Amino acid sequence: MDQLRVILVTAPSNEVASTLARAAIEAKLAACVNVLPGLRSIYRWEGKIEESSEVLLIIKSAPQHLRALEELLSATHPYTVSEFVVLSPEEVSQSYLNWALAEMRD
Repeated sequence: MDQLRVILVTAPSNEVASTLARAAIEAKLAACVNVLPGLRSIYRWEGKIEESSEVLLIIKSAPQHLRALEELLSATHPYTVSEFVVLSPEEVSQSYLNWALAEMRD
């Protein structure tokens, strides 16, 4: 399905996640953002293994909005290196795709 992308972004708190999600929706760069609290991340940062609580954002957007979305999120994200991982779903229901595309600017 080449018209929809799923983007994964982590945030340090519910407050930051909500701010990022609302910014993406208000700018019409995303149709929907799921905010999933309770994430535990274990990663290597500056040579040390770190562990932290995070919130996962699952963002549904379109390919033509990816660069603007990444710029918007990184401009307000508190992390030095923020996650922005783009996935291409193999299949999306036509009704969901129609709705999502209608919610984003062209």
